[in-house]
Amino acid sequence: MHKKLNDTDQYWLDCTWEKIQVKMSAECERVGDHIPYVPVNGEYREDKGDTDIYWWTNGFWPGMLWHMYQATQEEPYKTAAEGVERRLDAALEGFEGLHHDVGFMWLPSAVANYRLTGNERSKTRGLHAANLLAGRYNPRGRFIRAWNDDCTGWIIVDSMMNIPLLYWASMETNDPRFRYIAMDHADTVLGRIVRSDGSCNHIAILNPENGELLEAPGGQGFASGSAWSRGQSWALYGFALSYRYTKDDRYLSAAKSIAHYFITQVSTTDYVPLVDFRAPAEPVKWDTTAGLCAACGLLELAETVPELEQPFYRNAAIRILQSTDERFANWNPNEDAIISGGTEAYHSIKNNEVPIIYGDYFFIEAVLRLKEKHVLIW
Repeated sequence: MHKKLNDTDQYWLDCTWEKIQVKMSAECERVGDHIPYVPVNGEYREDKGDTDIYWWTNGFWPGMLWHMYQATQEEPYKTAAEGVERRLDAALEGFEGLHHDVGFMWLPSAVANYRLTGNERSKTRGLHAANLLAGRYNPRGRFIRAWNDDCTGWIIVDSMMNIPLLYWASMETNDPRFRYIAMDHADTVLGRIVRSDGSCNHIAILNPENGELLEAPGGQGFASGSAWSRGQSWALYGFALSYRYTKDDRYLSAAKSIAHYFITQVSTTDYVPLVDFRAPAEPVKWDTTAGLCAACGLLELAETVPELEQPFYRNAAIRILQSTDERFANWNPNEDAIISGGTEAYHSIKNNEVPIIYGDYFFIEAVLRLKEKHVLIW
């Protein structure tokens, strides 16, 4: 599928994969079916399964485990991933704490299990989650609402990574309604959040009666009108995935436009993104997780576009991965987490430039995409 890498990139890839195997084997033994998020002094102390079973990142650790199982066939990865999946049943049963991020939670856990093993209970969990996501659809505004409480008309760019759960459910049930909801929502995000230059806002607040745009707050970025880098990566990868499932050229064009904007921005900072591409020059704030998610989206594009276009996206992804590895990787197998430099949000008072579980997830997915050993998660 991929063209052969040059010798330097291939050597980096092979060495990095060897280091991932050592690191993940040690982490799997330590962490097991606990649900990690951010380590403290090199140790995953908090178990989100105990502190917040509804937390949106709870699917990333099992996603890492399923990628490792697919690539190595080592049973401990499968056992730990299945343990997390069973623990997430408490979130389905509790229900009221769930919101739009059920795709992030059950695509890398239950749906990955079903795709790899055919586990029927996992399929049921995935379909349950898909129905919960579809139930958030507003048919007048043609969008899937974000969060709960008073966010009736809110949509966020992160949602583009959740709607692949609906595409999967549509294919699995041979029922187009899930796909229609996903496409309606993607169309609304395209019209309300993505700008003509390929940049994106994080949040759009819509009139829930008709979908009219009322406000576009800055959300996790610097301010309204800025360009939160991880939001750009959610959009880049999300629209590329929507193209995978629909073959609608509008989504491919959107993904390419966002990719070009992203590459232009990170090329000025040695291919590691700032938290926001339109924030003041000082203070300098990095978010490696944005680059790693974008790298996966770029590799998705490289599988989609004509052959002569592929190197542009693939080479940018490799530059991001290598620069992130060089500047932010921790390969000590006795310490938890691989990639530091992740930042939750521009104005966060905690978790600034730290290892965050989804940074490791997207790093591993991207490396395995280049090795042609990954499993389709999204």
